[in-house]
Amino acid sequence: MEIIEVGQIVNTHGIRGEVKLNPWTDDLYELLDLEVFYDKNAEPLKVESSKVHKNVVIIKFSGINTMNDAEKMKGKTLYTEKTPLPEGRYYIKDLIGLLAYENDEPLGELTDVFNTGANDIYEIKTPEGKRIYLPVIDGVIGEVDLENKKIFVTVPLGLLDDDYEE
Repeated sequence: MEIIEVGQIVNTHGIRGEVKLNPWTDDLYELLDLEVFYDKNAEPLKVESSKVHKNVVIIKFSGINTMNDAEKMKGKTLYTEKTPLPEGRYYIKDLIGLLAYENDEPLGELTDVFNTGANDIYEIKTPEGKRIYLPVIDGVIGEVDLENKKIFVTVPLGLLDDDYEE
């Protein structure tokens, strides 16, 4: 079983052992379907109940029944089992490290992914250390080839300094 990080417990909630999970996913509600989370050692934490509250997920785990029990969980990272995603969706950890190509020429390495609300942004670091930020939209991000660790992109005109004639 392969596990992936989904968030960090940032605080307790109430006196009955509930915790607040700061999720690292763009869809908090998908976490409500999970019956089990895992700690870093892949030990299961069975969910008794969960709900979304503002921008966090409130979770009650079996065996965690007091605020003192919940307090001991603060700062822990939670994991879930990695499952296949629909076509065109990717886990960020699978994208980091891909080599970006434009017109079959190497551009750099994908080093980070940011979510702006409207769309994700891929950060590409060139061999010279320059950072290029590409919006994840049609016409800019092409094929993603996880097997060969490549991503094919089209840099919008004007985004690179050398696009302008002096």
